[in-house]
Amino acid sequence: MPQHPAPARQRACAAHIATAILCMPGAAQAHSFGKLYNLPVPFWLYVYGAAAALLVSFLVVAYFVTAHPAQAGPSNSRDIGNTAWVRSLRRWRVPALLKVLSLGSLLLCVLTGLSGTRNPYTNINMTLFWILFVLVFTYLTALFGEVYAAINPWRLLAQGIGRLWPAYLQGRYRYPEKLTWWPALLLYMAFIWIELFGYTRPFSLAVILLAYSAINLAGVWLMGITAWFRYGEFFGVLLHLVAKMAPLDYRPEEKGAARLRLRIPFSGLLDDSPTHASLMLFVLFMLSSTAFDGLHDTAPWMRWFWIDLYGWLKPVVGDNPLAAYPVLQPWYTAWATLCLLASPFLYLAVYLLFIRLSKLAAGGQLPTRELALRFAYTLLPIALVYNITHYYTLILSQGSKIVSLVSDPFGIGWNLFGTAYWLRAPIIPNAGTVWHTQVGLIVFGHIVSVYLAHLQALRCFPSRRQATLSQLPMLFLMVLFTTFGLWILAQPIRSGG
Repeated sequence: MPQHPAPARQRACAAHIATAILCMPGAAQAHSFGKLYNLPVPFWLYVYGAAAALLVSFLVVAYFVTAHPAQAGPSNSRDIGNTAWVRSLRRWRVPALLKVLSLGSLLLCVLTGLSGTRNPYTNINMTLFWILFVLVFTYLTALFGEVYAAINPWRLLAQGIGRLWPAYLQGRYRYPEKLTWWPALLLYMAFIWIELFGYTRPFSLAVILLAYSAINLAGVWLMGITAWFRYGEFFGVLLHLVAKMAPLDYRPEEKGAARLRLRIPFSGLLDDSPTHASLMLFVLFMLSSTAFDGLHDTAPWMRWFWIDLYGWLKPVVGDNPLAAYPVLQPWYTAWATLCLLASPFLYLAVYLLFIRLSKLAAGGQLPTRELALRFAYTLLPIALVYNITHYYTLILSQGSKIVSLVSDPFGIGWNLFGTAYWLRAPIIPNAGTVWHTQVGLIVFGHIVSVYLAHLQALRCFPSRRQATLSQLPMLFLMVLFTTFGLWILAQPIRSGG
């Protein structure tokens, strides 16, 4: 859940931010703990260790993975749709219960936001949406597959309208081919902006959810349910990509039947590749938005704007920080917004550069654009571990409170299930444990991406030697991503964040 202070407190904290930053020590300190934490060994040792792990993994993969291009990729998946435990789930009507829970959770978020307490820590809608849905459900999707496709609450709403008005689901216009996934990407960008700069409270979150519901229902009315939920509903696109990493491959079918198969984790990323640049940019924004979220809250970022740039602007805005802040704050928000929106295109430029270098190193015949599309999904494990390392502590500190909030969802003193006083104190993990877990996850995600990229290279290039040579620039790119990710985590955060 975004940890946003109230506006008055925010102005007071931000007015003193220059002083707070100047008082911060210069040593590397892990920033996601909410307090300063000195790393147990110098930061450069972590970088060297992570780079060495990636190099060793590359050598091992290049030496042992020798499959023919036609055979490179995941092992055949196994159909488990008729196993006893899956039949039990159907018998107990678990899919129907999940649909009711999904739609009920959306309704609860709206109702509690509109009529419950304005305190974001005692109103269930903030924790239910930002923690359980945006974070926990995303991570569960990486384990259990694309369950969201069957329980999407906005799709269920549209289907409910379609039962009363069948023509509604067909749409009024044919979906323009040129739009592809641009609507989903734009909505995803808007969502991240709201998360970072919207300072949402229970009431504003309810309004946002109502507005997003209206957008989805209007999208179905215009473009039809199939096209809109494939290209426009960004949660569906996001969780569809995350589900490709799951060991369970769940795919709902058009006629009501569903397919459930067991496969090697992450192997689904090799089943296909993006067919358009908009979907590739969506993947890159999954990476860049998380990196930006970590970067924009660090002392170096804040120092650049509120100290370095402020020094240049003193003749214009005055040398009193308290008086200058109201003038500079809108400019800071505009600058941060521009950086956020530009981040996937910056990542795209870097990514295309290294793809081009890979093509030159291997001497392949495929065009750079085609190679970029084919390798795009191999970046998804990095995006997943970046997200986990930045946000999983919120699950412990705020997510555990759902046990008490479920008994008092409106924050008005109820105790419906007798748990209103359970787990009210946040769970604060040991900072050293968190840091080493983050390092391990980042290195693991990059190693998985190195392995998947090598398998994809075996498909894209005619010989094993060319495939290996093509991955040398990509290995360097992975080292850059690893170093940048660890550097962000090691920065001290700004005061009052």
